Amino acid sequence: MAFLDEITKIVGSKLSGDAAEGRGGLMESALNLLNSPEVGGLSGLIDTFKNKGLGGAVASWIGTGENETATAEQMTNALGSDKIQEIAAKLGITDSAVSSGLAALLPQVIDKLTPDGVVPEGGLLDQGLDILKQKLLG
Repeated sequence: MAFLDEITKIVGSKLSGDAAEGRGGLMESALNLLNSPEVGGLSGLIDTFKNKGLGGAVASWIGTGENETATAEQMTNALGSDKIQEIAAKLGITDSAVSSGLAALLPQVIDKLTPDGVVPEGGLLDQGLDILKQKLLG
């Protein structure tokens, strides 16, 4: 799948420093957020971003046009500092590396999971996430 290849390139090119050391784990953490019942999966994560003031940005990630960027601060505000710290501790990288890495990864991943501007539901999303995990994480 072409979008999986694009995401693989993004992981390699967007992250540097501490984030590069933990990029496989960071990508896995991003995918886990997208598949998390606690978060509500992709739809729940999208709602979280909208509720935290990123409605326009997340709409651009889902839509078919240019993606708006997200900052590390916006990612921390949306996901919560506790979640960022939890991921950082798990991966052994800094909080700022996590929030910067997720700010680079999540918009691109959400964009690629919604190529037609529509959020997939249920089995299709699960299949896409499973394929993505296998391709990126072995």
